[in-house]
Amino acid sequence: MNKYLLTLISLISFNLSSQGIDQKYKSAYFGSGCFWCVESIYENLKGVKEVISGYSGGETINPTYNQVITGNTGHAEVVKVIYDPNVVSFKILVDVFFGSHDPSTLNRQGPDRGTQYRSIAFYENLGEKKIIENSIKSLLENKTFFEVTTEVKKFNKFYEAEDYHQDYKKKNPYNPYIMKVSAPRINKFKMDFSELIK
Repeated sequence: MNKYLLTLISLISFNLSSQGIDQKYKSAYFGSGCFWCVESIYENLKGVKEVISGYSGGETINPTYNQVITGNTGHAEVVKVIYDPNVVSFKILVDVFFGSHDPSTLNRQGPDRGTQYRSIAFYENLGEKKIIENSIKSLLENKTFFEVTTEVKKFNKFYEAEDYHQDYKKKNPYNPYIMKVSAPRINKFKMDFSELIK
């Protein structure tokens, strides 16, 4: 067997192996206020491989942070959650979403106001849509909230945010916003979902 054939076989094997790894994971998309905090919440969850901050839900193509914060792009600050469905289900991701923010406040989370901070959950198929809608129904029936303003939207496109937004809490633990706003919210999440923390 010549070297060329061996190299070709190795490349094919590596490619198939990589595809197998990629196919192991799924993606989910949520927005519930400043993505610095939301990213950190999901990164602490068992079964989550990676969380990426970005923008989704609007019309502007390749939006920048400075464009999104004007509230004129239609986009919300959103995170892409890459997860292993064999470890954590989409239902649990949705439970964490609703359990880690206030979905009753329209276009607002804590001190952050504007449509870019709205509560929004994306679905890629009818099964995911039903899970989100059933969760909202349960919150209302149990009177956890008397109103849920969460937008339930078919996923279309996710735009990754600028590099300096990625892993922001890890890189800037003493940032005043992180300490006063994000940290208390993250700590409450860890207490409420302690059995799901890595």
